Amino acid sequence: MANLHFFGTDSLFLDRLAELMARRRIGVTRGDIEHASGAVALVGIARTAADEQELLQATRSLKLRNLVVISLGAERLQIDTALGGSLLRVALPMEEADSSDPHGRLLLAYLAEMIAAPIRPMVANDPATGGLIDLAMRVAAARVSVLINGPTGSGKEVLSRAIHDASPRAAKPFIAINCAAIPENMLEAMLFGHVKGAFTGAVASGQGLIRAADGGTLLLDEISEMPLGLQAKLLRVLQERKVTPLGSSGEIEVDIRVISTTNRNMRDEITAGRFREDLYYRLNVFPLQTLALQDRPEDIVPLAVAFLRRHWTAGPVPLFTPTALDVLQFHTWPGNVRELENVVQRALVLCDGMSIDVDDLLFDPPARGSAPSPETTVAPAPFRRSLSAAV
Repeated sequence: MANLHFFGTDSLFLDRLAELMARRRIGVTRGDIEHASGAVALVGIARTAADEQELLQATRSLKLRNLVVISLGAERLQIDTALGGSLLRVALPMEEADSSDPHGRLLLAYLAEMIAAPIRPMVANDPATGGLIDLAMRVAAARVSVLINGPTGSGKEVLSRAIHDASPRAAKPFIAINCAAIPENMLEAMLFGHVKGAFTGAVASGQGLIRAADGGTLLLDEISEMPLGLQAKLLRVLQERKVTPLGSSGEIEVDIRVISTTNRNMRDEITAGRFREDLYYRLNVFPLQTLALQDRPEDIVPLAVAFLRRHWTAGPVPLFTPTALDVLQFHTWPGNVRELENVVQRALVLCDGMSIDVDDLLFDPPARGSAPSPETTVAPAPFRRSLSAAV
Protein backbone atom coordinates (compact mmCIF):
# COMPACT_ATOMS: atom_id res chain seq x y z
CA MET A 1 0.00 0.00 0.00
CA ALA A 2 1.29 3.47 -0.93
CA ASN A 3 1.73 5.61 2.15
CA LEU A 4 2.25 9.22 3.15
CA HIS A 5 4.25 10.55 6.07
CA PHE A 6 2.70 13.28 8.19
CA PHE A 7 5.43 15.31 9.89
CA GLY A 8 4.38 15.91 13.48
CA THR A 9 2.05 14.06 15.81
CA ASP A 10 0.25 16.58 18.02
CA SER A 11 -2.25 18.00 15.53
CA LEU A 12 -6.01 17.57 15.42
CA PHE A 13 -5.92 18.81 11.83
CA LEU A 14 -3.50 16.07 10.76
CA ASP A 15 -5.51 13.51 12.75
CA ARG A 16 -8.60 14.36 10.69
CA LEU A 17 -6.64 14.32 7.44
CA ALA A 18 -5.11 10.93 8.29
CA GLU A 19 -8.61 9.55 8.87
CA LEU A 20 -9.70 10.69 5.39
CA MET A 21 -6.62 9.04 3.89
CA ALA A 22 -7.39 5.79 5.70
CA ARG A 23 -10.93 5.78 4.30
CA ARG A 24 -9.40 6.07 0.84
CA ARG A 25 -7.09 3.17 1.69
CA ILE A 26 -3.90 5.23 1.72
CA GLY A 27 -1.53 4.43 4.56
CA VAL A 28 -0.15 7.18 6.80
CA THR A 29 2.88 7.17 9.07
CA ARG A 30 3.34 9.88 11.67
CA GLY A 31 6.12 11.44 13.66
CA ASP A 32 9.71 12.48 13.07
CA ILE A 33 11.52 12.24 9.74
CA GLU A 34 13.25 8.95 10.55
CA HIS A 35 9.85 7.23 10.36
CA ALA A 36 9.21 8.44 6.79
CA SER A 37 11.21 5.79 4.93
CA GLY A 38 9.30 4.40 1.95
CA ALA A 39 6.69 7.16 1.84
CA VAL A 40 5.63 8.57 -1.52
CA ALA A 41 5.22 12.07 -0.08
CA LEU A 42 5.85 14.13 3.04
CA VAL A 43 2.99 16.23 4.41
CA GLY A 44 3.50 18.93 7.00
CA ILE A 45 2.13 22.19 8.40
CA ALA A 46 4.36 25.25 7.95
CA ARG A 47 3.66 28.28 10.12
CA THR A 48 6.81 30.14 9.02
CA ALA A 49 9.21 30.16 6.07
CA ALA A 50 11.72 28.35 8.29
CA ASP A 51 9.20 25.52 8.77
CA GLU A 52 8.90 25.10 4.99
CA GLN A 53 12.66 25.01 4.59
CA GLU A 54 12.87 22.31 7.25
CA LEU A 55 10.29 20.25 5.39
CA LEU A 56 12.15 20.74 2.08
CA GLN A 57 15.45 19.62 3.61
CA ALA A 58 13.80 16.57 5.15
CA THR A 59 12.24 15.62 1.82
CA ARG A 60 15.58 15.89 0.04
CA SER A 61 17.48 13.98 2.70
CA LEU A 62 15.05 11.07 2.45
CA LYS A 63 14.93 11.31 -1.37
CA LEU A 64 11.14 11.50 -1.33
CA ARG A 65 9.43 12.48 -4.56
CA ASN A 66 6.80 14.90 -3.26
CA LEU A 67 6.15 17.42 -0.50
CA VAL A 68 2.85 18.97 0.59
CA VAL A 69 3.19 22.13 2.66
CA ILE A 70 0.02 23.27 4.44
CA SER A 71 -0.49 26.70 5.94
CA LEU A 72 -3.52 27.70 8.00
CA GLY A 73 -5.23 31.02 8.61
CA ALA A 74 -5.26 32.26 4.98
CA GLU A 75 -7.90 34.70 3.74
CA ARG A 76 -9.08 32.17 1.14
CA LEU A 77 -8.05 28.88 -0.41
CA GLN A 78 -4.80 29.24 -2.33
CA ILE A 79 -2.93 26.51 -4.21
CA ASP A 80 0.58 26.79 -5.61
CA THR A 81 3.03 24.30 -7.10
CA ALA A 82 6.79 24.53 -7.46
CA LEU A 83 9.82 22.39 -8.26
CA GLY A 84 8.20 20.92 -11.34
CA GLY A 85 5.07 19.98 -9.43
CA SER A 86 6.83 18.01 -6.71
CA LEU A 87 6.10 20.76 -4.14
CA LEU A 88 2.46 21.52 -3.44
CA ARG A 89 1.61 24.50 -1.24
CA VAL A 90 -1.94 24.75 0.08
CA ALA A 91 -3.10 27.75 2.12
CA LEU A 92 -6.39 27.08 3.90
CA PRO A 93 -8.80 29.69 5.35
CA MET A 94 -9.20 27.80 8.63
CA GLU A 95 -7.46 27.08 11.91
CA GLU A 96 -6.81 23.74 13.56
CA ALA A 97 -9.81 24.23 15.84
CA ASP A 98 -12.07 24.48 12.76
CA SER A 99 -11.46 20.85 11.73
CA SER A 100 -14.85 19.75 13.03
CA ASP A 101 -17.13 22.49 11.68
CA PRO A 102 -18.78 22.19 8.22
CA HIS A 103 -16.47 24.69 6.51
CA GLY A 104 -13.38 23.03 7.97
CA ARG A 105 -14.55 19.56 6.94
CA LEU A 106 -15.10 20.81 3.38
CA LEU A 107 -11.58 22.25 3.21
CA LEU A 108 -10.17 19.02 4.61
CA ALA A 109 -12.06 17.07 1.95
CA TYR A 110 -10.62 19.34 -0.74
CA LEU A 111 -7.09 18.94 0.63
CA ALA A 112 -7.52 15.17 0.91
CA GLU A 113 -8.62 14.97 -2.73
CA MET A 114 -5.59 16.95 -3.92
CA ILE A 115 -3.19 14.71 -2.02
CA ALA A 116 -4.91 11.37 -2.64
CA ALA A 117 -5.91 11.64 -6.32
CA PRO A 118 -2.41 10.96 -7.75
CA ILE A 119 -2.02 7.95 -5.43
CA ARG A 120 -5.50 6.41 -5.51
CA PRO A 121 -7.88 8.10 -7.97
CA MET A 122 -10.95 6.21 -6.77
CA VAL A 123 -12.80 8.46 -4.31
CA ALA A 124 -13.86 6.73 -1.11
CA ASN A 125 -15.17 7.97 2.20
CA ASP A 126 -18.13 5.71 2.85
CA PRO A 127 -17.35 2.41 4.65
CA ALA A 128 -19.17 0.50 1.90
CA THR A 129 -16.85 1.93 -0.75
CA GLY A 130 -13.81 1.24 1.40
CA GLY A 131 -14.86 -2.38 1.73
CA LEU A 132 -15.28 -2.62 -2.05
CA ILE A 133 -11.76 -1.23 -2.57
CA ASP A 134 -10.39 -3.80 -0.12
CA LEU A 135 -11.95 -6.61 -2.14
CA ALA A 136 -10.77 -5.11 -5.42
CA MET A 137 -7.18 -4.83 -4.18
CA ARG A 138 -7.21 -8.48 -3.13
CA VAL A 139 -8.48 -9.67 -6.51
CA ALA A 140 -6.07 -7.35 -8.35
CA ALA A 141 -3.14 -9.57 -7.46
CA ALA A 142 -4.79 -12.62 -9.05
CA ARG A 143 -5.28 -13.44 -12.72
CA VAL A 144 -8.95 -14.35 -12.39
CA SER A 145 -11.69 -12.76 -14.47
CA VAL A 146 -13.88 -10.21 -12.70
CA LEU A 147 -17.53 -9.33 -13.33
CA ILE A 148 -18.62 -5.98 -11.88
CA ASN A 149 -22.35 -5.48 -11.54
CA GLY A 150 -24.02 -2.24 -10.53
CA PRO A 151 -26.30 0.62 -11.56
CA THR A 152 -25.38 2.84 -14.49
CA GLY A 153 -23.10 5.66 -13.37
CA SER A 154 -21.97 3.97 -10.15
CA GLY A 155 -18.26 3.79 -11.01
CA LYS A 156 -17.80 0.37 -12.59
CA GLU A 157 -15.12 1.51 -15.05
CA VAL A 158 -13.30 3.47 -12.34
CA LEU A 159 -13.19 0.32 -10.21
CA SER A 160 -11.93 -1.67 -13.22
CA ARG A 161 -9.06 0.76 -13.71
CA ALA A 162 -8.23 0.59 -10.01
CA ILE A 163 -7.95 -3.21 -10.26
CA HIS A 164 -5.66 -2.94 -13.28
CA ASP A 165 -3.48 -0.26 -11.67
CA ALA A 166 -3.00 -2.38 -8.54
CA SER A 167 -2.24 -5.56 -10.48
CA PRO A 168 1.07 -6.98 -11.76
CA ARG A 169 -0.22 -5.94 -15.21
CA ALA A 170 -0.25 -2.22 -14.34
CA ALA A 171 2.60 -1.40 -16.74
CA LYS A 172 0.80 -3.11 -19.63
CA PRO A 173 -2.20 -1.80 -21.63
CA PHE A 174 -5.65 -1.23 -20.19
CA ILE A 175 -8.04 -1.50 -23.14
CA ALA A 176 -11.74 -0.70 -22.70
CA ILE A 177 -14.56 -1.29 -25.15
CA ASN A 178 -18.24 -0.47 -24.69
CA CYS A 179 -20.12 -3.46 -26.11
CA ALA A 180 -23.36 -1.44 -26.28
CA ALA A 181 -21.92 1.45 -28.29
CA ILE A 182 -20.54 -0.41 -31.32
CA PRO A 183 -22.65 -2.00 -34.09
CA GLU A 184 -22.56 -5.79 -34.18
CA ASN A 185 -20.97 -5.92 -37.64
CA MET A 186 -18.07 -3.79 -36.38
CA LEU A 187 -17.68 -5.24 -32.90
CA GLU A 188 -16.28 -8.58 -34.08
CA ALA A 189 -13.49 -6.98 -36.13
CA MET A 190 -12.71 -4.50 -33.36
CA LEU A 191 -12.40 -7.26 -30.78
CA PHE A 192 -10.73 -10.08 -32.68
CA GLY A 193 -8.94 -8.16 -35.41
CA HIS A 194 -9.00 -8.92 -39.14
CA VAL A 195 -6.76 -9.65 -42.06
CA LYS A 196 -6.54 -7.55 -45.20
CA GLY A 197 -9.52 -8.18 -47.46
CA ALA A 198 -11.58 -9.92 -44.77
CA PHE A 199 -14.50 -7.62 -45.58
CA THR A 200 -15.31 -4.65 -47.78
CA GLY A 201 -13.14 -1.74 -46.76
CA ALA A 202 -10.49 -3.89 -45.00
CA VAL A 203 -7.58 -2.43 -46.98
CA ALA A 204 -5.13 -3.35 -44.22
CA SER A 205 -4.94 -5.85 -41.38
CA GLY A 206 -6.24 -4.83 -37.96
CA GLN A 207 -4.78 -6.07 -34.69
CA GLY A 208 -8.01 -5.99 -32.70
CA LEU A 209 -8.49 -4.92 -29.09
CA ILE A 210 -7.91 -8.34 -27.60
CA ARG A 211 -4.40 -8.50 -29.04
CA ALA A 212 -3.87 -4.81 -28.19
CA ALA A 213 -4.47 -5.74 -24.55
CA ASP A 214 -1.89 -8.55 -24.61
CA GLY A 215 -0.11 -8.69 -21.28
CA GLY A 216 -2.62 -6.29 -19.75
CA THR A 217 -6.33 -5.95 -19.05
CA LEU A 218 -9.33 -5.95 -21.38
CA LEU A 219 -12.45 -4.24 -20.05
CA LEU A 220 -15.69 -5.37 -21.68
CA ASP A 221 -18.09 -2.66 -20.59
CA GLU A 222 -21.79 -3.60 -20.67
CA ILE A 223 -20.98 -7.21 -21.57
CA SER A 224 -24.68 -8.11 -21.42
CA GLU A 225 -25.13 -6.21 -24.71
CA MET A 226 -22.75 -8.48 -26.63
CA PRO A 227 -24.49 -10.47 -29.41
CA LEU A 228 -24.81 -14.22 -28.86
CA GLY A 229 -22.63 -15.09 -31.85
CA LEU A 230 -19.71 -13.11 -30.49
CA GLN A 231 -20.24 -14.57 -27.03
CA ALA A 232 -19.29 -18.00 -28.37
CA LYS A 233 -16.09 -16.61 -29.92
CA LEU A 234 -15.19 -14.76 -26.74
CA LEU A 235 -15.71 -17.95 -24.74
CA ARG A 236 -13.16 -19.72 -26.92
CA VAL A 237 -10.63 -16.94 -26.39
CA LEU A 238 -11.04 -17.25 -22.62
CA GLN A 239 -10.76 -21.04 -22.74
CA GLU A 240 -7.87 -21.36 -25.16
CA ARG A 241 -6.12 -18.02 -24.61
CA LYS A 242 -5.95 -17.76 -28.40
CA VAL A 243 -7.67 -15.42 -30.85
CA THR A 244 -8.50 -15.96 -34.52
CA PRO A 245 -8.68 -12.70 -36.53
CA LEU A 246 -11.60 -12.26 -38.88
CA GLY A 247 -10.76 -13.79 -42.26
CA SER A 248 -7.85 -15.83 -40.91
CA SER A 249 -7.52 -19.54 -40.18
CA GLY A 250 -4.56 -19.16 -37.83
CA GLU A 251 -4.70 -18.67 -34.08
CA ILE A 252 -2.61 -16.17 -32.12
CA GLU A 253 -1.84 -16.65 -28.45
CA VAL A 254 -2.82 -13.84 -26.09
CA ASP A 255 -2.29 -13.19 -22.40
CA ILE A 256 -5.10 -11.01 -21.11
CA ARG A 257 -7.03 -10.45 -17.92
CA VAL A 258 -10.72 -9.81 -18.61
CA ILE A 259 -12.89 -7.51 -16.51
CA SER A 260 -16.55 -7.21 -17.50
CA THR A 261 -19.26 -4.85 -16.32
CA THR A 262 -23.03 -4.88 -16.53
CA ASN A 263 -26.01 -3.09 -15.05
CA ARG A 264 -28.33 -6.02 -15.65
CA ASN A 265 -29.30 -9.12 -13.70
CA MET A 266 -27.26 -11.71 -15.56
CA ARG A 267 -29.37 -14.59 -14.28
CA ASP A 268 -32.38 -13.00 -15.95
CA GLU A 269 -30.40 -12.53 -19.16
CA ILE A 270 -29.43 -16.22 -19.16
CA THR A 271 -33.02 -17.34 -18.51
CA ALA A 272 -34.25 -15.14 -21.35
CA GLY A 273 -31.70 -16.71 -23.71
CA ARG A 274 -29.80 -13.46 -24.28
CA PHE A 275 -26.56 -14.54 -22.60
CA ARG A 276 -24.63 -17.80 -22.61
CA GLU A 277 -24.47 -19.51 -19.24
CA ASP A 278 -21.04 -21.03 -19.95
CA LEU A 279 -19.60 -17.60 -20.76
CA TYR A 280 -21.18 -16.15 -17.64
CA TYR A 281 -19.29 -18.64 -15.47
CA ARG A 282 -16.05 -17.86 -17.30
CA LEU A 283 -16.48 -14.13 -16.63
CA ASN A 284 -17.94 -14.33 -13.13
CA VAL A 285 -14.97 -15.95 -11.40
CA PHE A 286 -14.85 -13.09 -8.91
CA PRO A 287 -18.00 -10.93 -8.71
CA LEU A 288 -17.96 -7.35 -7.43
CA GLN A 289 -20.96 -5.11 -6.82
CA THR A 290 -20.96 -1.32 -7.02
CA LEU A 291 -23.63 0.57 -5.08
CA ALA A 292 -25.95 3.39 -6.03
CA LEU A 293 -24.76 6.75 -4.73
CA GLN A 294 -27.70 7.06 -2.34
CA ASP A 295 -26.53 3.83 -0.68
CA ARG A 296 -23.12 5.33 0.13
CA PRO A 297 -24.01 8.85 1.30
CA GLU A 298 -20.61 9.61 2.81
CA ASP A 299 -19.11 9.57 -0.70
CA ILE A 300 -21.28 12.45 -1.92
CA VAL A 301 -19.23 15.37 -0.57
CA PRO A 302 -15.81 13.91 -1.50
CA LEU A 303 -17.08 13.16 -5.01
CA ALA A 304 -18.51 16.68 -5.36
CA VAL A 305 -15.14 18.08 -4.29
CA ALA A 306 -13.34 15.82 -6.79
CA PHE A 307 -15.56 17.06 -9.63
CA LEU A 308 -15.04 20.63 -8.45
CA ARG A 309 -11.28 20.19 -8.82
CA ARG A 310 -11.63 18.43 -12.16
CA HIS A 311 -13.80 21.04 -13.85
CA TRP A 312 -12.71 24.37 -12.34
CA THR A 313 -9.69 25.77 -14.16
CA ALA A 314 -9.92 29.57 -13.83
CA GLY A 315 -8.48 31.26 -10.75
CA PRO A 316 -9.38 30.65 -7.09
CA VAL A 317 -11.69 27.69 -6.52
CA PRO A 318 -15.28 28.49 -5.46
CA LEU A 319 -16.31 26.29 -2.53
CA PHE A 320 -19.70 24.91 -1.60
CA THR A 321 -21.56 26.67 1.18
CA PRO A 322 -22.68 24.43 4.09
CA THR A 323 -26.31 24.80 2.94
CA ALA A 324 -25.41 23.70 -0.60
CA LEU A 325 -23.64 20.66 0.81
CA ASP A 326 -26.76 19.79 2.81
CA VAL A 327 -28.81 19.91 -0.39
CA LEU A 328 -26.35 17.63 -2.20
CA GLN A 329 -26.52 15.10 0.61
CA PHE A 330 -30.31 15.35 0.76
CA HIS A 331 -30.80 14.52 -2.94
CA THR A 332 -31.49 10.88 -3.87
CA TRP A 333 -29.26 10.84 -6.99
CA PRO A 334 -31.20 8.62 -9.39
CA GLY A 335 -28.45 9.26 -11.96
CA ASN A 336 -25.74 8.29 -9.48
CA VAL A 337 -22.21 9.69 -9.86
CA ARG A 338 -22.80 10.96 -13.39
CA GLU A 339 -25.73 13.06 -12.23
CA LEU A 340 -23.65 14.50 -9.40
CA GLU A 341 -20.90 15.47 -11.86
CA ASN A 342 -23.47 17.19 -14.08
CA VAL A 343 -24.85 19.16 -11.11
CA VAL A 344 -21.34 20.30 -10.14
CA GLN A 345 -20.57 21.41 -13.71
CA ARG A 346 -23.83 23.39 -13.88
CA ALA A 347 -23.06 25.00 -10.53
CA LEU A 348 -19.66 26.15 -11.79
CA VAL A 349 -21.38 27.86 -14.73
CA LEU A 350 -23.92 29.61 -12.49
CA CYS A 351 -21.86 30.54 -9.43
CA ASP A 352 -20.31 33.95 -8.80
CA GLY A 353 -16.78 32.54 -8.71
CA MET A 354 -16.53 32.94 -4.94
CA SER A 355 -18.83 30.20 -3.64
CA ILE A 356 -21.44 27.69 -4.76
CA ASP A 357 -24.78 28.18 -3.01
CA VAL A 358 -28.19 26.53 -3.17
CA ASP A 359 -29.37 28.68 -6.09
CA ASP A 360 -26.47 27.37 -8.19
CA LEU A 361 -27.60 23.75 -7.92
CA LEU A 362 -29.76 22.52 -10.81
CA PHE A 363 -31.10 18.97 -10.64
CA ASP A 364 -32.62 16.88 -13.40
CA PRO A 365 -36.42 16.73 -13.26
CA PRO A 366 -37.81 13.34 -12.15
CA ALA A 367 -38.67 10.88 -14.91
CA ARG A 368 -42.28 11.11 -16.09
CA GLY A 369 -44.47 8.69 -14.19
CA SER A 370 -41.90 8.04 -11.46
CA ALA A 371 -42.66 8.45 -7.79
CA PRO A 372 -41.66 11.83 -6.32
CA SER A 373 -38.25 11.77 -4.70
CA PRO A 374 -37.81 12.86 -1.07
CA GLU A 375 -36.44 16.27 -1.99
CA THR A 376 -39.62 17.12 -3.90
CA THR A 377 -41.89 16.15 -1.01
CA VAL A 378 -39.96 17.19 2.09
CA ALA A 379 -37.33 19.74 1.20
CA PRO A 380 -38.03 23.47 1.54
CA ALA A 381 -38.92 25.35 -1.65
CA PRO A 382 -35.40 26.69 -2.39
CA PHE A 383 -34.14 23.11 -2.47
CA ARG A 384 -36.50 22.12 -5.27
CA ARG A 385 -34.85 23.94 -8.15
CA SER A 386 -34.60 21.71 -11.21
CA LEU A 387 -33.75 22.08 -14.87
CA SER A 388 -37.43 22.13 -15.78
CA ALA A 389 -37.91 25.19 -13.56
CA ALA A 390 -34.77 26.87 -14.86
CA VAL A 391 -35.72 27.01 -18.53
